[in-house]
Amino acid sequence: MKGFVLTASRIATPAELLHDGFVVVEGRSVREVGQGSPPDDLFPIVELGDTLVAPGFVDVHVHGGGGAQVNCDTRDEVVSSVQKMAQFHATHGTTALVATTVSDSPEALRTAIEGVAAVALAPGAAVLGSNLEGPWIARSRAGAQFTGALRPPSIAEFHDLVARSQGTLRLVTVAPELDGALKLIAAARAAGVVVSIGHTDADYETATAAFEAGARHATHLFNAMAPIHHRRPGPVAATLADDRVYLEIIADGIHIHPALISLVARVAPERLVLVTDAIGATGTAPGLHRLGPLEVVVKDGRAVLAGHEETVAGSILTMDRAVALAVHVASVPLLIALQAASLHPAMALDESRKGRLTSGADADIVLLDQDLSVISTIVGGEVVYDPTGVLAPLAHEVALPEVPVPDVAAP
Repeated sequence: MKGFVLTASRIATPAELLHDGFVVVEGRSVREVGQGSPPDDLFPIVELGDTLVAPGFVDVHVHGGGGAQVNCDTRDEVVSSVQKMAQFHATHGTTALVATTVSDSPEALRTAIEGVAAVALAPGAAVLGSNLEGPWIARSRAGAQFTGALRPPSIAEFHDLVARSQGTLRLVTVAPELDGALKLIAAARAAGVVVSIGHTDADYETATAAFEAGARHATHLFNAMAPIHHRRPGPVAATLADDRVYLEIIADGIHIHPALISLVARVAPERLVLVTDAIGATGTAPGLHRLGPLEVVVKDGRAVLAGHEETVAGSILTMDRAVALAVHVASVPLLIALQAASLHPAMALDESRKGRLTSGADADIVLLDQDLSVISTIVGGEVVYDPTGVLAPLAHEVALPEVPVPDVAAP
């Protein structure tokens, strides 16, 4: 089959919500998006009625899911694990992700980077590369990171990881106040790797210097960084003030209050990026799990470090629930929430074919119901999740296991 047409009550384009529109998919790409009747051609039409057709979600900060995580002992384990988490997150509307490590030994990070680079196409979300959250972060703001693996920024280690990644290292978190951090930021920028500031005690001036050196992202804004103070504005104020910087938010109702999600959406709607920060425990039973080398306990809808219940350890969030919380709890306008889950993260990575429903873009699509729950997911024109069979006429389904949707705790 060369292509198909979807018609629905709402279509989310990069600029607006079209009512009673259509999306024409040809091969792996979007051929046309419009309003009214679709063009008269030979492609089969699936009429979806009262459904929202949106660009697939792009998660740039995800450690795991479905019982799998990026930090593993061997390269083959990393490959298998990343494929499994990509399949899991596709069931929640994610069509592309960046596999994210936590701070670990040099050997472990080399293994993870090489494993992510070796991931082949598999049913599920496309794996765009890897994201290093640490080890070049502040000990004082380590959060749920293994402090024994933290070390000073090293340009030599960075270049070694870039080489091992075969061009798939996409993003790295750095605490800009560390010795050598600004030089590493400049080196990463020159290598085409996006630099994010995070896990940091930097003051306003140092954070600003990081942006001047080339940093263009903030890792889970507000979390694991010095808070705003009226005489010491710190990194949060610096990121909000710089129009070049994308702002990650973990919209689970646990990491930050929904009022702050709403505030960021008002102050910088074009830079808001929703992420899950999901760990391997996402979609599995409560109890004892792992995040890299550390033990984590999942209880009452939240993940915390074992023995340190005051320290949140990633999340059990999925992107569909992040969008739903942003809209229904934080009162973020629907189009902005959808952009924050698709267009903006794609732009942060300079991915011009991802995160948008427009002519020439990849045919990565999520179908959502009125509650913003996922009905079906399409990746590169192929149906990868369709539990109720609404897309059965296309006969392209790839069976994925049904998985439980974790509850999102109310604030």
